[in-house]
Amino acid sequence: MSKSPVVVVGLGLIGTSLAKRVLDAGFTVHGYDIDAARVANFASLGGRPAASLRDAGRAADVFVLSVFNTDQVEAVVEGAGSLELKRGQSVICTSTCDPDRVAALAARVAPAGIGFLEMPLSGNSDQITLGNGIGLVGGTRELMEAQAPVLGALCKQYFYLGAAGAAGRAKLAVNLIGGLNRAVMAEGLSFAEAMGIDLDGFLEVLKSSAAYSRTMDNRGSKMIHSDFTPHAKLSQSRKDFALMHEVAARVGQQLPLAGLYVELIESCLAHGEGDLDNSAVIRELRRRRSEAGVG
Repeated sequence: MSKSPVVVVGLGLIGTSLAKRVLDAGFTVHGYDIDAARVANFASLGGRPAASLRDAGRAADVFVLSVFNTDQVEAVVEGAGSLELKRGQSVICTSTCDPDRVAALAARVAPAGIGFLEMPLSGNSDQITLGNGIGLVGGTRELMEAQAPVLGALCKQYFYLGAAGAAGRAKLAVNLIGGLNRAVMAEGLSFAEAMGIDLDGFLEVLKSSAAYSRTMDNRGSKMIHSDFTPHAKLSQSRKDFALMHEVAARVGQQLPLAGLYVELIESCLAHGEGDLDNSAVIRELRRRRSEAGVG
């Protein structure tokens, strides 16, 4: 049985990984991005570029959004020059967004017969390409079940969290823990390095120790060998943590450890490292050792 086409909007690291997943699952995939180089790369994978969002809106009935932030999601769905969605079409939003605004957006488009699911993914671009990202779904169960073929193509495993907004809230908490795991590992590796410990061997010890986290598998070697080819950019982490603080302020929760991590990220950004992989946070810890006149 033939599969209905899918449109991917936003062809950055994550969007391209998602497009690969859907292409490999046998779907015809149309794509749109304002960056010509990203579009050319997408076309080289077998995707079909759309000239505009309006053209993309005519190419399929299911739209996977992988844009930078909530403002862009709202613009793509209902702004000037949007997809111009029609009754019976559905959006699957994979971006990390403000959960309250996503819930409001889903409520606004529902009377027009437009389906809206949020499915932010936990995982970097390499993990997502392999299908090992974890999807967090918010919206109606009925729409989730109707879009199961596309959701299953995007990731091997996903969890239903509740109404629109619920998945975004969970994703912020997941990203908080993941980011702090990276910060802790970077500090631990920097400390071990300063003491003269061989880091490759030490990483193997860490993986077998009570301190183990999956972050060691996908970021440990990158930190040790300063391989900061981006799988998830520092600038994206800064955006996500800013959103965490906004939501935390609404619910009355302080995030003191997140504040310390943001200080490290902002110093990296000030050094022009925003487009590097978020494992590059270790650079700031190494700089601080150097600035102390040791190591």
